[in-house]
Amino acid sequence: MLSMPSLNVPFTEEEMEGVRAAAAAEGKSLKQYLHDLGVREMQRKRFVSGAASWADKLRGEFDEAFPDEVPVSQRDRGTDAA
Repeated sequence: MLSMPSLNVPFTEEEMEGVRAAAAAEGKSLKQYLHDLGVREMQRKRFVSGAASWADKLRGEFDEAFPDEVPVSQRDRGTDAA
């Protein structure tokens, strides 16, 4: 396990109150809550990146199957408007 040196992250009193309440609502210590928050954000970003990549791979097939759903700005008109 890696350990980071103690970090001093400033919070306003109002922000800190909210963070403490959120930690308590999950039944976690403040330290565990903040750790899990960082890990969840990393996992969320990884999921969003994978989902976007998957959607990009299927976009052409979807656009062919549902041509009316393709945004007007992305439709291939084939000819220029007169």
